[in-house]
Amino acid sequence: MRLTIEELEARAAEAREMLSACALCGHQCAADRASGELGRCACGAVAKVASAGLHPGEEPSLGPHAGTVFFSGCNLTCVYCQNWQISQEGQGREMAASELAEAMLRLQGEGAANIDLVSPTPWVPAILEALVIAGRRGLILPIVYNTGGYDRADALRLLDGVVDVYLPDMRYSWGRAADRFSGARDYPEVNRAAVREMYRQAGDVVFNERQQAVRGLIVRLLVLPNGLAGVRDSLSWIAENLSTATWVSLMAQYAPAHRAEEYLELARPVSDGEYRALLDLADELGFENFYTQAPESRQALRPDFRRARPFDGGA
Repeated sequence: MRLTIEELEARAAEAREMLSACALCGHQCAADRASGELGRCACGAVAKVASAGLHPGEEPSLGPHAGTVFFSGCNLTCVYCQNWQISQEGQGREMAASELAEAMLRLQGEGAANIDLVSPTPWVPAILEALVIAGRRGLILPIVYNTGGYDRADALRLLDGVVDVYLPDMRYSWGRAADRFSGARDYPEVNRAAVREMYRQAGDVVFNERQQAVRGLIVRLLVLPNGLAGVRDSLSWIAENLSTATWVSLMAQYAPAHRAEEYLELARPVSDGEYRALLDLADELGFENFYTQAPESRQALRPDFRRARPFDGGA
């Protein structure tokens, strides 16, 4: 965080006001969450957390152990979500801002490299309130905003100087796929505006002496079968609109989960050929920094990122 506590308090107050007619994400559902109404994301006013602990499964520059807070609820309804019990059924428990702050401080005490906020979009007001408390009590770790990418750029401006590392998905390049599989037809437009804003705030990744990311943007691209995510277009867009120095994670871990097998085009893992073609494209476009993923991770359903190139063959 680069803001003073007083500046952070002002941001938290501004964010709380947004809960009266919620417009934190692309849905802009205008729910009065401050008065107990649930938004389209099924979230109210008090943060709901599924777990908070040390997590070794993020990109190497966020480790060896990220201090991960998994929030319940999500503004996307992905039919292939691996964590649908948390994101769509709301498993977890409510945490007041003071308790959320305590969890962050505990993670810092346990040796976390950062505070990794997973699915934070509906909970920005609660997060800012918790950071005010934690900041007063000595929280100094980098803040990671680990999001599905359906964030409104205007709402993200509340996080300028608060978030150190942005870790967004670029889930789709085409509205039709975004609507069919995640219930957000305007995802590509909303997502690209959000990623632009994240890059404006954080820029390219800066590492500390331990090669841990302390600032910057890392874009995740989950490869779906049959080219459904439009990763080719996303890579081209990043190269043209951000920088070929942008760190990109090309994720091979997709395997049918939740309701994916109801959709013929999603009912298989990504092939080695599909994944190799995207690695080749990243090279052709001139990307300097990207993570690849071991093919066995799609069986384990747990990221296993590697900097080493090339991809090491089929599973």
